Amino acid sequence: MLPDNYGLPAAVLLVLGGALSCIAGYRLFRIVLGIYGFILGAMLASSMMGTTDTAVMVVAAIVGGFAGALVLVCAYFVGIALIGAGLGALIAHVAWDQAATAEPPAVAIVVVSIVGAIGAMLLQRDVMIVGTAFGGAWTLIVGALAAVGDRGAARAASSGGVWILYPFAAASGQRWVPVAWVALGLIGTVVQLRVARRKKK
Repeated sequence: MLPDNYGLPAAVLLVLGGALSCIAGYRLFRIVLGIYGFILGAMLASSMMGTTDTAVMVVAAIVGGFAGALVLVCAYFVGIALIGAGLGALIAHVAWDQAATAEPPAVAIVVVSIVGAIGAMLLQRDVMIVGTAFGGAWTLIVGALAAVGDRGAARAASSGGVWILYPFAAASGQRWVPVAWVALGLIGTVVQLRVARRKKK
């Protein structure tokens, strides 16, 4: 949660971070881990603060963001497992949203996340490329939708004037979003694979 007037800058940061992750996630993996650690840390820390004190909420978001970035960058292999788990959870949410109106069961998300984490550890390079490409594509879409005022991607609580990020809500009721996500993810994967092959040569 952030004060509503911070919504547009936060959305722009999501777009830029998502684009960097999508196109160059493997090459800049530690930077990408730092970006996602910052986003996750800021979301968690700011959501624990009350909505009445803007300064405290912003400071909590910044401190939590730096703490999250530090944790993921230092815990490189944990970061790889989390990328796989997060990608698994994202795929499960998008697939479930297309098939049903309710949220996916928690057990299904846990199982898919564990499978994603194990797969990420076994196939590190490929999972890093695919994970950063598709994770970056999703972050880019969520940020772009939030920047243009889409309330499915980021809802502003009008009573409290607070901007809240809902990473999985972008697909709700918008059939084009998963198609755009897959297309952007595939483009990012192809670009990163080409760069990785050039490096081998």
